[in-house]
Amino acid sequence: MTTYRHGPKPVIGLVGGIGAGKSTVAAALAARGGVVVNADALGHEALEQPEIRSRVLDRWGRCGNLVKPDGRIDRRALAGIVFAHPAERAALEGLVFPYIGRRVLEEVARAQVDPDTTFVALDAAVMLEAGWDGVCDRVVYVDAPREVRAARLAARSGWSAADLTAREAAQWPAAEKLNRAAAVIVNDAGLDRLQDRVDCLLGEWGMLPADGPAP
Repeated sequence: MTTYRHGPKPVIGLVGGIGAGKSTVAAALAARGGVVVNADALGHEALEQPEIRSRVLDRWGRCGNLVKPDGRIDRRALAGIVFAHPAERAALEGLVFPYIGRRVLEEVARAQVDPDTTFVALDAAVMLEAGWDGVCDRVVYVDAPREVRAARLAARSGWSAADLTAREAAQWPAAEKLNRAAAVIVNDAGLDRLQDRVDCLLGEWGMLPADGPAP
């Protein structure tokens, strides 16, 4: 039996260019026996914690309407504030990253003992910046041309080119992330081709299920 650094099941970290398609790759991995731990979802969870929510509103509540009608913090409005000022972004990260990091460890550990789990995939845009890659056995960089990513983000979230530039400035340069990656999956030729590339990588690593992806 192969022994991995963090347990009996391999942990694959997913990073990449903003809008490159990490979530699409994560979905493909889930269809092939992986359990996906989504750090963005844990970020939502973090903002719902009473202490974190209170501290966020204490600091930024006067900057605009940060509370949605359902009582949740408006993450897009909050992002518009903090991504314009590096010090404010760092302050928010200081509030939420420790909680997300603890939850990542919990969810990875839970998946490790699940007998139906083939491997674990950690989908986290700022994994390297936050140090969460310490739980991973291998890191995969998901890539796509910038113009493709910009078009996807404009269609999906209404982002402008300036929005993309601001978010990119808040993350490590692509070259630095690529240097930390064990493999690259390029998402520039449609879903079928992407699925083939995922299968190829898992096959090389001996992680592809014998019966293929789930229908």
